[in-house]
Amino acid sequence: MTILYAAEPEEATQWTDSLAALDAQLPVRFWPDWGDPADIDFVIVGGRSPGDLSIFPKLKAIQSTWAGVNHLLRSEGLPAGVPIARMVDRGLTGSMTEFVVYQVLDEIRQGPELRAAQKAGIWLEQIARQARDVTVGILGLGTLGSDIAAKLGSLGCNLRGWSRSPKDVPGLTSFAGAEALPAFLGGLDILICLLPLTGDTENILDAKLFAHLPDGAVLINVGRGAQLNEADLIQALDSGRLSRAVLDVFREEPLPPDHPFWRHPGITLTPHVAAITRAGTGAGDILENYRRAMAGEPLLNKVDVMKGY
Repeated sequence: MTILYAAEPEEATQWTDSLAALDAQLPVRFWPDWGDPADIDFVIVGGRSPGDLSIFPKLKAIQSTWAGVNHLLRSEGLPAGVPIARMVDRGLTGSMTEFVVYQVLDEIRQGPELRAAQKAGIWLEQIARQARDVTVGILGLGTLGSDIAAKLGSLGCNLRGWSRSPKDVPGLTSFAGAEALPAFLGGLDILICLLPLTGDTENILDAKLFAHLPDGAVLINVGRGAQLNEADLIQALDSGRLSRAVLDVFREEPLPPDHPFWRHPGITLTPHVAAITRAGTGAGDILENYRRAMAGEPLLNKVDVMKGY
């Protein structure tokens, strides 16, 4: 029984060190030095497509260290029938919630306006809105969306949530299905995207969706870069349909130096750091899935390949 780690060396070292701290006897090899392909039972992958995994005839499971697995599902040589698990990490959930709550509070407390006033040397005495007067919509009501809803609800925000299928999340008004999307969007002050990337969600953040938002709404995208139509976003910002966008994910990463997002006054960007899975908190789940795979048991956080997450 041998684990193969297919990722960048620095990332691989972090994870294998954390795994070794839990079980020093784990047999680990590193891509592409896997030796006999028939020795490999379990493959751990990072944030890039690893290559042809169909060459391992006895592969029992594939474990992603990322919450999103769209890059993996679209890679060539993905062996049919081998279960895939994604990372649902407690540390990642906490980091994402901190990031989103910070951005929401920054908007409510007029952070961009105050920073601009300081830069211009203007004493801006302006009364900020209260959280109870702000309506926040969350696209995606999984683990991350539910935790963010709980924290924003404790601050007093009015909350709405949208998901593909009905979800019962305490403290928010829930909408489900494509036909309910316009009703969900109407009246939102802030829209947060946490959706997984699938064929249905690619380019979902486009002019058609923005048209259902009130003028001056704010977009926070921490889902996936391919969910955003970049040209439509710039048009929405320039027209006033959106007042600001906070972007942590992009179609091309790192974002090219000549990309217009860098210099657009209505865009706040961060380099995909809203939430990063930490080896120290996620290694235990990987070790458990390795044990389960060897025993022929169902994996934790198994991916539904048809749904894409």
